[in-house]
Amino acid sequence: MSYGMVDCCRKNQKKPDKKNEIIATIIIVLILLLLSAKTCMAMATQTIQGKVMQVKDGDTVTVGPIEGGQLFICRLYGIDAPETARRGRAGQPYGDDATKKLKRLVLGQSVNVQLKGRKTHGREVCIIRKNGTDINREMIRSGYAWAYRKFLERPYASEYISAEDDARANRRGLWQQNNPTPPWEWRRANRSIGL
Repeated sequence: MSYGMVDCCRKNQKKPDKKNEIIATIIIVLILLLLSAKTCMAMATQTIQGKVMQVKDGDTVTVGPIEGGQLFICRLYGIDAPETARRGRAGQPYGDDATKKLKRLVLGQSVNVQLKGRKTHGREVCIIRKNGTDINREMIRSGYAWAYRKFLERPYASEYISAEDDARANRRGLWQQNNPTPPWEWRRANRSIGL
């Protein structure tokens, strides 16, 4: 083969297009980012089996992992129950009732706890299930908690809001009151007056 033929073939070959190289690099980076985000999400939403050792109020429990390990405090995801009396401060109507309802549902029971991968005030944010029942949603459906819209995400948003609408329509629990004050408004009002 002569050098003239090689030069001829080289001339006919197209040089890599810089624009296509950049697009390919961007696509590869995006794929890697999506894969790493999916891995992080899977790690964040861990489910463990535990036993509810204590019910602190209508949306907070202490859980002991069944396979051993340290007890942890679990704030029920997506709900906000009426405040209970604490440190010399009065609670909200139905605050004690919400606590009693949650005790009846889970105290001393084995449950599945889905850790949402977030913490609030040193508490794990969790969804608790007992025998397949979403206890968070059950607290709303029975009228002992609000759907905490500010923090709800799919698919729970529609389920929890629907449960609240049903409790309101049937005047269950706190919805027996004409215009109950949501806990987040109650806390804000009591913070501003120093309680």
